Amino acid sequence: MNPFFMGFDGPPLTRSRFVIPDFGLPMPHDHILQAIGPMMTRDPYRPWPMAPAERDFGSTIKSDKKKFHVTMDVQHFAPEEITVKIVDNYVVIEGKHEEKKDEHGFITRQFTRKYALPQDCDPDTVESKLSSDGVLSIIARKIAAAKNERNVPITQTGPVRMEIKNENVPQAEQNAEQNAE
Repeated sequence: MNPFFMGFDGPPLTRSRFVIPDFGLPMPHDHILQAIGPMMTRDPYRPWPMAPAERDFGSTIKSDKKKFHVTMDVQHFAPEEITVKIVDNYVVIEGKHEEKKDEHGFITRQFTRKYALPQDCDPDTVESKLSSDGVLSIIARKIAAAKNERNVPITQTGPVRMEIKNENVPQAEQNAEQNAE
């Protein structure tokens, strides 16, 4: 194949739209623009959709010192169609709905996502929240790291005079030892 055409997938209208992850959703604006004016909307030799990250409604994972946080878009599922479980230190999220009518016909959706909990997270603290606009949030608090050191507070007291007296040694010998020092 000629290297000049490497990466060219063919004319935009011949590629299948069924392989996009947003199948069943309204067509993104950049796909419509691609169909009516492909040469004006993108590089003619790299005809993939514009800025897919801007349209990405998938999941995001954030982990900081205090928590592990996953958010994902589940807007096509009712709350009773989603389950969140902890299985062997994994957060397992499942969603399934039966056949529903939409603007294109009928559709059935199902997904399963597994996220490994970091070792410093307590599985008993996992919480899930579903917003009214269909964003599921999973939050697990992290366990405070055990420290190998700790500060010991110093308590101030009055003066202490220590005299060590050995009961087995006569007083005269103890006085002689103290004078020699």
